[in-house]
Amino acid sequence: MARAEITDLYRIDDLLSDEEKAARNVVADFVDREYLKVVGKAFRNGTFPMEVVPKLAEMGVFGTNLEGYGCAGMNNVTYGLICQELERGDSGLRSFASVQSSLVMYPILTFGNEEQKERFLPGMAKGKIIGCFGLTEPDFGSDPGGMRTRAKKDGDGYVLNGSKMWITNGSIADVALVWAKVDNGGAESIRGFLVEKGMPGYRATDIHGKFSLRASYTSELSFEDVRVPARNVLPGVEGLKGPLSCLNHARFGIAFGVTGAAIACFEGAREYALSRVQFGKPIAGFQLTQEKLADMLQEIVKAQLLSLRLGRLKDEGKGKLKPAQVSLAKRNNVRSALEIARVARSIYGANGITDEYPPVRHMLNLESVYTYEGTHEVHTLVLGKAITGLDAFS
Repeated sequence: MARAEITDLYRIDDLLSDEEKAARNVVADFVDREYLKVVGKAFRNGTFPMEVVPKLAEMGVFGTNLEGYGCAGMNNVTYGLICQELERGDSGLRSFASVQSSLVMYPILTFGNEEQKERFLPGMAKGKIIGCFGLTEPDFGSDPGGMRTRAKKDGDGYVLNGSKMWITNGSIADVALVWAKVDNGGAESIRGFLVEKGMPGYRATDIHGKFSLRASYTSELSFEDVRVPARNVLPGVEGLKGPLSCLNHARFGIAFGVTGAAIACFEGAREYALSRVQFGKPIAGFQLTQEKLADMLQEIVKAQLLSLRLGRLKDEGKGKLKPAQVSLAKRNNVRSALEIARVARSIYGANGITDEYPPVRHMLNLESVYTYEGTHEVHTLVLGKAITGLDAFS
């Protein structure tokens, strides 16, 4: 399906290739025909609809912008556009795909050895193996370097102890990429461990009572003397460079994705305003409503242009994409999408607080996206350092 003409006010489609539009439209059609029918029930029940996973795999959603091992090998703009359509359905759907692709498949491809790539990536591309990413801990979110999870060398493997918190896909994952500190003769380094479901001492427990990302599984991971063989340690990276590069990859998808949530809220609010009659005419005819719609569309167009430029820089390679650029896009687009969801909710009036309409679900989800993959404040300080040269973190 093509995006509504009013949403594409700046004719961004003219800047996309036929292949980019085709991939986006396939995913958009799936969201409209299949996912939107089930997300309401999933959100109410606090579950992720696993029946959509084979379809996502069939469309090439897992590892969209990765090469080889059954991955689609498309460009980064295509990956971003797919994230946009997934999040137009729900942030939980985009999060599922983002964790699988950017936080588990990407590091295995980038930092893993050939045996690890062959063992995990084809199954992950097909949706047969589900992954999760273990970095955040109960006491260490924005400061991952303070992590307490430890891996101790023992014979031909390692013994892992610790815990991770707020892990998307945790309880349904077949493999968890866990980052832990290792003692290297008195000097600590951070390494990535592929912890597989069923390893003794490894447990994943769902977090309940969430008002956000309800159509997604969020878990706590615990490790009690978990023996991880050497073959499950990523050999190609040490230190925070590994997990932070993964997060940068995921934040790119978020910048595109949240615009989809904003579009869903805007399009729904516009249709509602045109059909809702008060004082003898549609509320879309009142100046205050038109101002709200104009403000929403303005921010959507700005976010689309920002994301597209970011994607083109990433596709050009040669080190053109900088972390500060990703931080700016994530910071701007999430904040704008959250405000759009709130304003859209107000157009629906009392109806807007029910899950019959999309804004409140997206609004609740975006409260989490505002925080995860680097809080709004952290990205502010990343930009502050880029602007001033002074590091506010130290």
